[in-house]
Amino acid sequence: MATPVDPPAVLAPISQAGRIGLFLVRMLGSLRPQPSLLLSTLQQVYLVGARSLVIIMICGFFVGMVLALQAINALEQFGASDQVSLLVGKSLFRELGPVLTALLFAGRAGTSVAAEIGLMRATSQIDAMELMAIDPVQRIALPRFLAGAVSVPLLTAMFNALAILGAVVFSIGVMGLDAGIFWSKLQNGVYFQEDFIGGIWKSLVFGGLVSLVAVYFGFHAKPTGAGVGTATTNTVVLSSVLILVFDFIMTSFFT
Repeated sequence: MATPVDPPAVLAPISQAGRIGLFLVRMLGSLRPQPSLLLSTLQQVYLVGARSLVIIMICGFFVGMVLALQAINALEQFGASDQVSLLVGKSLFRELGPVLTALLFAGRAGTSVAAEIGLMRATSQIDAMELMAIDPVQRIALPRFLAGAVSVPLLTAMFNALAILGAVVFSIGVMGLDAGIFWSKLQNGVYFQEDFIGGIWKSLVFGGLVSLVAVYFGFHAKPTGAGVGTATTNTVVLSSVLILVFDFIMTSFFT
């Protein structure tokens, strides 16, 4: 009997993308509106979402301050420092908020999910579920995937709020800009449908991507310590690349 031949190296990313796509189809195929699934998903939202809130808030606040600092330095050359809130708001809601939140989520929660599922694989817990006729994809992977897709938009909204607060503290409290002009420019220049909702759609896609990659690599990790470490590393690397690629694709369609 002929042994299967591995695909050429140039086709390996395409092959892996296909396997991840099939895994997504398998997860969605196991979706059933059951109270147990809702409970498991809410539990994972707390574990991967609420526990990531502190780092998201801290990073959001200082990102807002840095954006305000750079914006004021750049706009002062043209005598338009009063436009700082517009520049900060547009860049946050459209790009930086969803992208940075997803990258932080991948590093904080994505690695945790991949390591947790990989450890289940290494300790034969997944194999035991299959022997007991329990679908491990439905029981383990699906709640974590749904929790990530729900958590990232909420974390993005919190990141944006703290970033705006950081911009307010620096622009008004430190640089002495007029508060009325700051808020009026932000209110009149940032649009709910184009900017805010567009960023939420991005964050929803990013959350699904990070969660899908994390559960896939964790579920298919080699049952060794090195295999779990490789799964977590692959999760961060691939998630980061996919976030930036899909950000460009979605920005091209939204603008």
